[in-house]
Amino acid sequence: MSVEILDSKTILSFVEDEGAFNSSVDGRFAALDTNRDGLLSYADMANELMSLRVLETHFGIDEAVVSAEELVAVYRGLFDRFDRDGSGAVDLEEFRAEMKEVLLAVANGLGFLPVQMVIDEGSFLKVAVDRELAKAA
Repeated sequence: MSVEILDSKTILSFVEDEGAFNSSVDGRFAALDTNRDGLLSYADMANELMSLRVLETHFGIDEAVVSAEELVAVYRGLFDRFDRDGSGAVDLEEFRAEMKEVLLAVANGLGFLPVQMVIDEGSFLKVAVDRELAKAA
Protein backbone atom coordinates (compact mmCIF):
# COMPACT_ATOMS: atom_id res chain seq x y z
CA MET A 1 0.00 0.00 0.00
CA SER A 2 1.06 3.56 -0.55
CA VAL A 3 -0.27 7.02 0.16
CA GLU A 4 -0.98 8.92 -3.04
CA ILE A 5 -2.57 12.18 -4.08
CA LEU A 6 -5.36 11.53 -6.53
CA ASP A 7 -8.04 13.49 -8.34
CA SER A 8 -10.67 12.74 -10.95
CA LYS A 9 -8.45 14.02 -13.76
CA THR A 10 -5.86 11.31 -13.06
CA ILE A 11 -8.48 8.56 -13.23
CA LEU A 12 -10.26 10.01 -16.26
CA SER A 13 -6.97 10.33 -18.13
CA PHE A 14 -6.19 6.67 -17.40
CA VAL A 15 -9.64 5.45 -18.50
CA GLU A 16 -9.53 7.58 -21.66
CA ASP A 17 -6.12 6.15 -22.63
CA GLU A 18 -7.58 3.01 -24.18
CA GLY A 19 -4.21 1.32 -24.57
CA ALA A 20 -3.11 1.81 -20.96
CA PHE A 21 -6.56 1.05 -19.55
CA ASN A 22 -7.11 -2.11 -21.62
CA SER A 23 -3.60 -3.37 -20.92
CA SER A 24 -4.10 -3.02 -17.17
CA VAL A 25 -7.62 -4.46 -17.15
CA ASP A 26 -6.68 -7.30 -19.49
CA GLY A 27 -3.78 -8.19 -17.19
CA ARG A 28 -6.09 -8.41 -14.19
CA PHE A 29 -8.58 -10.46 -16.20
CA ALA A 30 -5.84 -12.90 -17.24
CA ALA A 31 -4.67 -13.25 -13.63
CA LEU A 32 -8.21 -14.10 -12.52
CA ASP A 33 -8.87 -16.49 -15.40
CA THR A 34 -7.06 -19.41 -13.78
CA ASN A 35 -8.28 -22.07 -16.22
CA ARG A 36 -7.53 -19.84 -19.25
CA ASP A 37 -10.93 -20.33 -20.88
CA GLY A 38 -11.47 -16.61 -21.53
CA LEU A 39 -14.33 -16.43 -19.01
CA LEU A 40 -14.49 -15.58 -15.33
CA SER A 41 -16.84 -17.64 -13.19
CA TYR A 42 -18.12 -16.52 -9.82
CA ALA A 43 -15.46 -18.76 -8.25
CA ASP A 44 -12.75 -17.06 -10.35
CA MET A 45 -13.86 -13.61 -9.16
CA ALA A 46 -14.96 -14.38 -5.58
CA ASN A 47 -11.63 -13.63 -3.87
CA GLU A 48 -11.21 -10.44 -5.90
CA LEU A 49 -14.70 -9.24 -4.96
CA MET A 50 -14.14 -10.09 -1.31
CA SER A 51 -10.85 -8.16 -1.29
CA LEU A 52 -12.56 -4.87 -2.08
CA ARG A 53 -12.08 -2.47 0.82
CA VAL A 54 -15.75 -1.48 0.92
CA LEU A 55 -16.64 -5.05 1.81
CA GLU A 56 -14.38 -5.24 4.84
CA THR A 57 -17.12 -3.52 6.80
CA HIS A 58 -19.81 -4.99 4.55
CA PHE A 59 -21.05 -1.54 3.54
CA GLY A 60 -21.04 -0.35 7.14
CA ILE A 61 -23.34 -3.13 8.36
CA ASP A 62 -22.32 -4.81 11.60
CA GLU A 63 -21.04 -8.26 10.68
CA ALA A 64 -22.99 -9.90 13.51
CA VAL A 65 -26.25 -8.63 12.01
CA VAL A 66 -25.57 -9.97 8.52
CA SER A 67 -26.03 -13.67 7.89
CA ALA A 68 -23.62 -15.61 5.72
CA GLU A 69 -26.38 -15.98 3.13
CA GLU A 70 -26.92 -12.21 3.00
CA LEU A 71 -23.22 -11.62 2.60
CA VAL A 72 -23.04 -14.14 -0.25
CA ALA A 73 -25.96 -12.30 -1.86
CA VAL A 74 -23.95 -9.04 -1.74
CA TYR A 75 -20.98 -10.70 -3.46
CA ARG A 76 -23.25 -12.42 -5.97
CA GLY A 77 -24.87 -9.06 -6.73
CA LEU A 78 -21.46 -7.55 -7.43
CA PHE A 79 -20.63 -10.45 -9.73
CA ASP A 80 -23.95 -9.97 -11.53
CA ARG A 81 -22.97 -6.36 -12.28
CA PHE A 82 -19.99 -7.71 -14.22
CA ASP A 83 -22.02 -10.50 -15.87
CA ARG A 84 -24.02 -8.11 -18.05
CA ASP A 85 -25.55 -10.76 -20.31
CA GLY A 86 -26.56 -13.04 -17.42
CA SER A 87 -24.66 -16.00 -18.84
CA GLY A 88 -23.13 -16.95 -15.49
CA ALA A 89 -19.65 -15.98 -16.67
CA VAL A 90 -17.85 -12.71 -17.34
CA ASP A 91 -15.99 -12.27 -20.62
CA LEU A 92 -13.23 -9.76 -21.23
CA GLU A 93 -15.55 -7.14 -22.77
CA GLU A 94 -17.93 -7.32 -19.80
CA PHE A 95 -15.00 -7.06 -17.40
CA ARG A 96 -13.59 -4.03 -19.23
CA ALA A 97 -16.98 -2.31 -19.37
CA GLU A 98 -17.70 -2.76 -15.66
CA MET A 99 -14.19 -1.74 -14.58
CA LYS A 100 -14.58 1.39 -16.69
CA GLU A 101 -17.88 2.18 -14.97
CA VAL A 102 -16.35 1.55 -11.54
CA LEU A 103 -13.39 3.84 -12.21
CA LEU A 104 -15.58 6.57 -13.70
CA ALA A 105 -17.78 6.39 -10.59
CA VAL A 106 -14.68 6.77 -8.40
CA ALA A 107 -13.55 9.75 -10.49
CA ASN A 108 -16.99 11.32 -10.22
CA GLY A 109 -16.98 10.81 -6.47
CA LEU A 110 -13.55 12.41 -6.06
CA GLY A 111 -14.37 15.56 -7.97
CA PHE A 112 -11.73 18.00 -9.14
CA LEU A 113 -9.97 18.60 -5.81
CA PRO A 114 -7.02 16.32 -5.08
CA VAL A 115 -7.33 13.97 -2.12
CA GLN A 116 -4.76 11.92 -0.29
CA MET A 117 -5.60 8.20 -0.33
CA VAL A 118 -4.06 4.94 0.76
CA ILE A 119 -4.18 2.65 -2.27
CA ASP A 120 -3.03 -0.90 -2.89
CA GLU A 121 0.01 -1.63 -5.02
CA GLY A 122 -1.12 -3.05 -8.34
CA SER A 123 -4.61 -1.58 -8.07
CA PHE A 124 -6.09 0.29 -11.01
CA LEU A 125 -5.88 3.52 -9.00
CA LYS A 126 -2.17 2.95 -8.39
CA VAL A 127 -1.64 2.28 -12.10
CA ALA A 128 -3.45 5.56 -12.88
CA VAL A 129 -1.28 7.51 -10.42
CA ASP A 130 1.96 5.94 -11.67
CA ARG A 131 0.96 6.67 -15.26
CA GLU A 132 0.29 10.33 -14.40
CA LEU A 133 3.63 10.62 -12.59
CA ALA A 134 5.48 9.11 -15.55
CA LYS A 135 3.87 11.64 -17.90
CA ALA A 136 5.00 14.51 -15.65
CA ALA A 137 8.62 13.30 -15.52
